[in-house]
Amino acid sequence: MGQQFAELDDKHIAFIERQHIFFVGTAADSGQVNISPKGGDSLRVLSPTKIAWLNFTGSGNESAAHTLLNNRMTIMLCSFDEAPKILRCYGRARAVHLNDPEWHELYAKFPANPGARQMFIQEIELVQSSCGMAVPNFEYQGDRNALDKWAEKKGPLGIEDYWLKKNQHSIDGFHTGIQQNLSRVKASNE
Repeated sequence: MGQQFAELDDKHIAFIERQHIFFVGTAADSGQVNISPKGGDSLRVLSPTKIAWLNFTGSGNESAAHTLLNNRMTIMLCSFDEAPKILRCYGRARAVHLNDPEWHELYAKFPANPGARQMFIQEIELVQSSCGMAVPNFEYQGDRNALDKWAEKKGPLGIEDYWLKKNQHSIDGFHTGIQQNLSRVKASNE
């Protein structure tokens, strides 16, 4: 049976720290609902009511577009290799971009990643845990490094070109805010 909490407790935080994958759900008021799997040591609990996750460059940028329009976000973690458990954090989120003043302090909490695009800060409003007894068992074998190699090969300006071509709009045509946060845009305005 599910239980609800106002914030993360020590057991929740320990569970989160053991997971290798989490899922993020976002939606604007209209258009598609997006659910994305995330991994690569990209999630940090900042406090019992605040989570940060580092978003890597990908083919879409739905979370960024959605949080600009409707900042609701759900983060879900589930156990694949121990006693069954599902943990959901419901709340409001905002993007932090490379040019934002708080980027460097927050980014220092994560391993450096050449494909880092932005991070999200979720203010938790509700935590829910449930049993997850129907979730299958899987064995973690390691993180994939293909995205890191791709990003390293492109280099910083190549990544920004990719963001301009592929990450400016959601699949529903909503703006993601990425263009205003490119380093070359900032440099040209100084």
